Amino acid sequence: LSILKPSSAGASSSNSGSAHRAMSYTHLAWSIGHIVVLLSTIWNTLGILFLQSRPKAYSLAYGGAILSWSIVVYKSLGTPSLSKAYLQRAAMDENVQYLVVALYWFFSKPIFVTLLPFAIFSTFHSLSFIRTSFLPKVPSKKDASGAEQPQQIGVVLSRGIQSWVKQNYESAMYCVAIVEVLVIQGRVTLGALTFQNSFLHPLFFAHFLRLRYYLSPQTRSAVSVVNQHIDHYLDHPSCPAVVKKGVNFARSLITQYADSIISTTAAHPPGRTAPQTPNSVNNRTPN
Repeated sequence: LSILKPSSAGASSSNSGSAHRAMSYTHLAWSIGHIVVLLSTIWNTLGILFLQSRPKAYSLAYGGAILSWSIVVYKSLGTPSLSKAYLQRAAMDENVQYLVVALYWFFSKPIFVTLLPFAIFSTFHSLSFIRTSFLPKVPSKKDASGAEQPQQIGVVLSRGIQSWVKQNYESAMYCVAIVEVLVIQGRVTLGALTFQNSFLHPLFFAHFLRLRYYLSPQTRSAVSVVNQHIDHYLDHPSCPAVVKKGVNFARSLITQYADSIISTTAAHPPGRTAPQTPNSVNNRTPN
């Protein structure tokens, strides 16, 4: 994610200071948003465990998501515009898609499982923020003579966080895909059929998953795994014929719908992973 920088090497010190402050405020706001998402989701989880409803924490979590993803979208795409070029870029930008999803769930009746992908993303970004912005500032120790000694715990924690993020990032993104494809889509579909949520929810999220399928290899893997499990069940002798017919008909409709993806996908070939990837080339994390 590009950040405001002085326009030239000869800029005055006051201009450099302003640019530095702008970078710091942007980074801080982005990080606070992710931390709010993570803490609010944890608070929501505790509420569920103790059979307590916490709608304010749910709204706060999505407020943090909207803050962080809005900053990323603004920095990557610039000022919003109604031009065709801007709209095409925005339509195929993963962070725009997640921002729209966050806004949609923010204004909808709370469904806890929809928070899980955002909480997983925010876990990694919060850890990266702590490692890059907090741990380097850990004060050094002093020995008996009063001389300062290097603070080893900061180095150990920083390396530990970096190693954990690298080792678990890909599996976490696959977990996000499974949650989106199986848990969230299943929950809102079942909720619509039992009149617990709007029929618009499964349609909206299905369109989101259609875009994710063409942009995310993890989502394609998740869909493949789900299909394999469905095929395994359908091939079982005890599976009723009417169920097989119904499932195959539903899958044919889904396939036709997925194949109608907008043609601009050709200009944006699949292969990118999740939004705001800490280790990606197009890093959207404020520096």
